[in-house]
Amino acid sequence: MTPGPTQRAPRFGMVAGEASGDLLAAHLLAALRARWPDLQAAGIGGAEMQRRGFDAWWPVEKLSVRGYLEVLPRLPELLWIRKRLTKTLLAQKPDLFIGVDAPDFNFELEARLKAAGLKTLHFVSPSFWAWRPEKLARLKAAADHVLCLFPFEPELLAQHGIGASYVGHPLASSIPLQPDRAAARRALGLPDAGPLVALLPGSRAAEVKHLGSRFFQAAALIRQARPATQFIVPTVPHLLPQVQALARASGLGDAVHVVRGQSHAALAACDVTLIASGTATLEAALFKRPMVIAYAMPDVSYRVMRKKRQLPWVGLPNVLCAPREWLHRPADVSPHDWADRTDAPFVVPELIQHAATPPALAQAVLDWLAAPEKIDAVQQRFAALHHDLKRDTAQLATDAIETLLAR
Repeated sequence: MTPGPTQRAPRFGMVAGEASGDLLAAHLLAALRARWPDLQAAGIGGAEMQRRGFDAWWPVEKLSVRGYLEVLPRLPELLWIRKRLTKTLLAQKPDLFIGVDAPDFNFELEARLKAAGLKTLHFVSPSFWAWRPEKLARLKAAADHVLCLFPFEPELLAQHGIGASYVGHPLASSIPLQPDRAAARRALGLPDAGPLVALLPGSRAAEVKHLGSRFFQAAALIRQARPATQFIVPTVPHLLPQVQALARASGLGDAVHVVRGQSHAALAACDVTLIASGTATLEAALFKRPMVIAYAMPDVSYRVMRKKRQLPWVGLPNVLCAPREWLHRPADVSPHDWADRTDAPFVVPELIQHAATPPALAQAVLDWLAAPEKIDAVQQRFAALHHDLKRDTAQLATDAIETLLAR
């Protein structure tokens, strides 16, 4: 008889689909290894996961693609990887498969594994409350249990018959409640005084393609208005040449500092960040930094995605700081009308698609720099959010996983 998880260290299959998923999975792996030091984990992951002893059969960059048009050239390779991975996992029969975000890749994989009798867990509920509510049916078919990062999600999932646990957000525990701006600037070799703007145009090549030049053009306009402003640009390693080329073309010279990784140091050091929508915006909020959220993609992809929106906001800080009643659309209001509400409360500005012009981005950053009282108010709101999300994620997540393994 095969020994159970209480008799030996468990074996996990795992898939993370981008830099933020790699970071979340790494936090989870560290917690799992504290409970089961000899565990084995393999699948698709990045450098952070590998530092925790993960065996990456494919690198996380293979799945780092977003949008409808952008995925088409990569689709044959992605389907081949998923087929090979499914076959390998079915042969090896890990005690549990954990899909970390990346629902378009993971849901189909999880559903096949679950149908074959393997236990499956999905870490990070899809944002069905924001867009693409049809993901709920796929999630129900894919996962035996869901670990949720946000406190309102388990109740919403329970309404659809999906078991879930709120475990808090691991970033809320790893990011200090009071970041040390001066220490971060020293660590980055930056001056202690003077305005510093962090530019984070995304962790995918497509994001940098659509936002990078806009961000650097906006930076040049900010520099014209405030000549003492410096810019810090953290980037993932595989995008470093692309970002460095944009920096050289910007004409900002030594006012712009491109660094490999170190996004948390950059957010701790800056006064304001101009940032692509995504998990990084939550990190910025946990660092209590005012921000301007931007996003852009090919028009065809944007039109498709816009039709699927459920809420007026794109950025996580605005969603998480919104009154809870805004997450429950009245039955007699269409999703499109609800998403287009003009009276929705915004904590930080969002400039999406055609609105994300360099002048508009620059002005929104300058508005923050000119309004210290607004910065104080948003920092207080973000501090409250930090406390809401700060839980013993390691304990809660591993408890849920141990319960699932014992079934």
